Amino acid sequence: MSSQQVLSSREREVLYSIVETYIATGEPVASRTISRRRQETLSPASIRNVMADLFEDGYLAQPHTSAGRIPTEKAFRLYVQSLTAGRKAVLDLKQLRTDLNEAESLAGCVECSSHALTEVTRNFGIAAAIPTSSQTLDRVELLKLVDRRVLMIVVTRDRMVRERVVSLQEDIGQDDLTCLRNYLNRNFGGWVLSEARLELRRRLSDESAAYDAILKRLTVLYGKGLLDVDWAPEISMEGASNLVGLDLYLTRERMRELFQTLEEKKRMLQLLDRFLEQPGGELAVQVGLGEEHPAMRVLSLIGLKVVMPGGLSAKIAVLGPIRMDYERVMSAVWQVGNAFQEAIG
Repeated sequence: MSSQQVLSSREREVLYSIVETYIATGEPVASRTISRRRQETLSPASIRNVMADLFEDGYLAQPHTSAGRIPTEKAFRLYVQSLTAGRKAVLDLKQLRTDLNEAESLAGCVECSSHALTEVTRNFGIAAAIPTSSQTLDRVELLKLVDRRVLMIVVTRDRMVRERVVSLQEDIGQDDLTCLRNYLNRNFGGWVLSEARLELRRRLSDESAAYDAILKRLTVLYGKGLLDVDWAPEISMEGASNLVGLDLYLTRERMRELFQTLEEKKRMLQLLDRFLEQPGGELAVQVGLGEEHPAMRVLSLIGLKVVMPGGLSAKIAVLGPIRMDYERVMSAVWQVGNAFQEAIG
């Protein structure tokens, strides 16, 4: 069988049976095992011939001379193409939507999503929300603290909450802060944040601002970064311990390197950016992550990029062993991603 030849339906069926058996058992698969799994009559000898062709074409490997065959990354990639995301009902969507809607902030929604992925897949769940300057302002809160300090809170329509404590040279009472808050919410609620900040700067630069008590005080807070929020992503990762019990065939040093990588949020965001390049709403599956780090060659990433109209983008993903239940994990990622979009969008 040439490496360029398309597999026949029989070859695909045998290969998929081998993949599914290997996922279930973790052991090399023998021809007799596949013969018993198939409903149609096909002798072990015939299956051995098919397996020999698959082996020659790089879909199967043989760990030992007398052992059965195990699927390669090439086999897993072909197998994944045959699956449909979302087909399996793997979690309680009603409860997930309730949990997401009850979350008080974007950070809470991100944490809820990664937890749901970890619970249902028993792998490493990742959820990240990446804000942009095109987010829409919901409201501003200004609270007086001791020692001439003020807590500035900016909330966007996608429930992102950013807090900043600033110190002032002159004290501003809570009544005045309430007036400033009302002015901001009345004039800029519903604006894109970047546009609101530009318009506020224009108003403050007008000559009349020097004679307006509210604008004079706003000038002070503007200089302290009012509406200039931190665009750091929200990211939640959970379930690294689930990988401990798996036989990933890694040395102790490689395992240590793997866990160090999983603990670095910046590294994980780079991983998501690199492998989740599909347009929003399209599920991506990357079998084998050796390009990212040698210790991750035995892992696969299944993820989904979600883009909301308010300027927020999110990435929902699961990291697990190459030998994982792809159909279940793909469905979980798809369902959590869509529930996240419904709750935030």
